[in-house]
Parts: sequence; C-alpha cells; structure tokens
Amino acid sequence: MTTKKRICTVIIVLVIVCTVCVGGFFVWKKTGKGGSKSSQKVYVQKVSSLNTASDFKLSNRSFLGVVEAQESVDVKYDSSKTVAEILVKNGDSVKKGDKLLTYDVEAINLQLEQAKLEVERLQNEIASNKSQIAELEKEKKNADQDAAVSYTTQILSLQSDNAKNEYDIKAKNVEIKKLEASTKNAYVTASIDGTVKNVKTVDKLQQDGGDVIMQITEEGDYRIKGRFNEQNSKDIMQGASVIVKSRLDDSTWKGEITSVDTSPQKNSGDDIYSFGSSDEMSQSSNYAFYVKPENFDGLMLGQHVLIEIDNGQDTSINKTGIWLYSDFICKDGKKNYVWAKNEDGKIEKRYVEIGQKDEENGDCEIKSGLEKGDYIAYPDKSIEEGMTATTNEADVSVPPNDLGTNDNSDADTEGGDEDIAFDGSGEDGMAIDEDMLASMTDEEIEEYFNKLYGEEENADGENADAADADAAFAE
Repeated sequence: MTTKKRICTVIIVLVIVCTVCVGGFFVWKKTGKGGSKSSQKVYVQKVSSLNTASDFKLSNRSFLGVVEAQESVDVKYDSSKTVAEILVKNGDSVKKGDKLLTYDVEAINLQLEQAKLEVERLQNEIASNKSQIAELEKEKKNADQDAAVSYTTQILSLQSDNAKNEYDIKAKNVEIKKLEASTKNAYVTASIDGTVKNVKTVDKLQQDGGDVIMQITEEGDYRIKGRFNEQNSKDIMQGASVIVKSRLDDSTWKGEITSVDTSPQKNSGDDIYSFGSSDEMSQSSNYAFYVKPENFDGLMLGQHVLIEIDNGQDTSINKTGIWLYSDFICKDGKKNYVWAKNEDGKIEKRYVEIGQKDEENGDCEIKSGLEKGDYIAYPDKSIEEGMTATTNEADVSVPPNDLGTNDNSDADTEGGDEDIAFDGSGEDGMAIDEDMLASMTDEEIEEYFNKLYGEEENADGENADAADADAAFAE
C-alpha cells in the first residue's frame, strides 16, 4: 500500500469514527439525558388572551370614551344687586361676551351716594372731636388735680371715637370702590358660545332659592368625553386629531380634541390601571379630555366608544374574530401553522388559514384552524410535535422565546436558519475540529452535525454511516 493510500485510509477511518461518536452523542442526548419528547413541556397560552382583535381591547394609543351632552355653564347673579332686565330667553344663541342681564344702576347709584354721605359725616365728626380735644387740653392745664382727671377721661373718650370713625371710613371707602365698579359693570355677559336654557325670573329665583338665573349649553348636541391615564398623557393634547370607533359595529368618526381637563377624575368602580390593588400609591390618576366629532350621525347619548389618536392609520380594517401577531405563525412550505395543544395535551402543528394583515400593528387574521379556547405556544426552534403542553411557566422544559428572536416565524417568507461558518472546517467540509466542538453549545453542535452529515447522500455513498445515524436519530 502506498503512502498516499495509507493517508487516505487514515482520513476515512477518522471521519467514520467521528461520525459514529457525534451521532452517538445525539442519540444519548435525546434518549438518555434529554428523555423522550413527551416528557418535555412547552408553555402555551390561550388564544383569547393573545387575540389582538379590537373588541373592547385598548392599544397604547386607544382611550375609553362616552357620548355626553355638551358642557353647560351656570350663570349666577349678584344677590346684593337688583336685576333690572333679563336680555335673553330660552333657546337664544349667544356668543362669548354677549350681555345676558343688566342690574338696576339707579339703585347702585343711590347706595353709592349714601356711602359717600356716610363717609362725609364721619369725617365731620372726627373734625369736631379733634376741636373738642384741643379745647379740653387748654382747660386741663389750668384745672386742679381732681378736675384734671375728669378732663383726661373726656379726652380719651373722644380719641377712641375718632379711632372708630377712621376705621368706619376705611370700610366705607372699600364699599364705595365696589359700588363704583358695579356701575361700570352693570351687566352679566356670556362666558362661552352656546344656547340659553333654564332662564328664571327674579320672582322664580327667590321662590326656588340659589343664585343661578340661567344656563348656557355649548353649541352642538353632544360631545365625547374621553379618559386618559398619567402614563399615556403624552398622547393627549388640545387640537390633536382623533378617530372615534363604535363598539357596536365598524362605524368611525373623525374628530378633534377641543379641551383637556388636568383635574384628577373620581374613580367610579375599579381602576383599570390599578391592577386590582387597593393601595392608593400604586394606582394611577385618571383625567378627562373632550372630543368634537366632525358629525354625530349614528351616535347616541351615553354610547361608549373607543378613541384613537389619528396617525393616518388604516381604519378600513375591522378586526373581528381571531387576530394574532405574525410572530406566532410559522411556515411549512406554502402552508402556515402554529404550535398548538391538541386534545391529548400534546404539541402539534396546527395548520391555519391567514386572512387580512395589519402591517402597521404586525398582526394578521386567522380565518380558520383555531378557536378562541385553543392554546398555542410561541415558536422556538427546539419545539417538536409530541411534547407536552403546560400553562405553568415553572414546569416548562422549553423556555418561552422572546418576541423577535424566532428565526422561523415569519409568515411571509420561507423560514430557515442561516448557515453557520466555522473555522477549522476543511475544503471538503468534512473535517471536524474537536476543540471547536468543545466550545459550542448543544444546539450549535446539533445544527453543525446535521449540516455536515445531513439527509443528503453523495453518489458514492461516502456518508452512508452518517445517514444511518441521522435516520436512527430521527426515529
């Protein structure tokens, strides 16, 4: 045997030995160490909890809303004044700043004159008291000791009267300024544009009590009150365009946020942001904003709606039935499937029919193959048919994959891992570097082995042993 033939023989023997060793490793891994497929558990979730159809579901840019009557403003009158004339009646339309009623200016002027006369009288009394005090001071100087005490008492009394009168003058001057302002503002004006309602006469007002003489309701039949949370407040601002969606059908309305109320709203029932906690510090505050739709056709008072910030999204997609994120969908040739739990509690390939797709949100419609009560797993390359399904994350043998890490879940492209290039492989791709294998994970070794000694046989049958090993492994 020539040296060249001996070298070839040695190489072939080494290849066969390595093939048998690595193949045995995987047989041991699957049957010995790893156990049977049925004993490995995969985490599954209920389809209804993963369903992205918008029935009563909120996205991060959706807000709860309700149709309510337009804002009403109470118009109060100054009960210290006399109403001269009410200038509006029920049903009148008014603009902000329009006069609603006038006060009796003559009565105000009379009060003003009386107040000025009172100030004048007090000033005259102070002047008279000061004159008396000066006279008493002179007489006191020539009086004996007993008489001086009497003079002192009279002087102190007059000084006390003057102090009181000076205080009364200050109070009257404040009253005079208010009365003078009243003569300049002898009417009440509208604070908003709207329609006048519930106008009361002065006699009716006196009978009922209170100080609300009429109301003004904003123009338009309805408005939509929305609720937002401190955690998504950045999306809510006055003037923002919105899309209002009905919960009853696929009706939508364009609208605009007209005002934002930053006063915390009182919670009526459970706070959807508190996650069931009664701890006040763990809850988020809710606030109100108001939307004016372009029209109210089809809306009813008290109707509950969804409000979405208008970012130019497609409103023609009405999501009903089952919608799943496309990450859950795998490809088998031209067929789509999900990893589902069968009636025996085992993982199986469940072929599904895909309908509409929402490219913006990354989900798609499941037309057939799944029910809302079914359970499915997030795709992972280690999942195989026959594994046991579980809803307890603590029991899983195959940990749930993170979104975006699945290489085989794109429903629009043919899946498949990219070839892994390893240093140390020979020109013919058949050499095995044992140091390299020692540094690789089990999954990388398996992938490398399958690619190196996979399902294909060459024409000369050189990889017959490797093919046999793979066949045994697949069984």
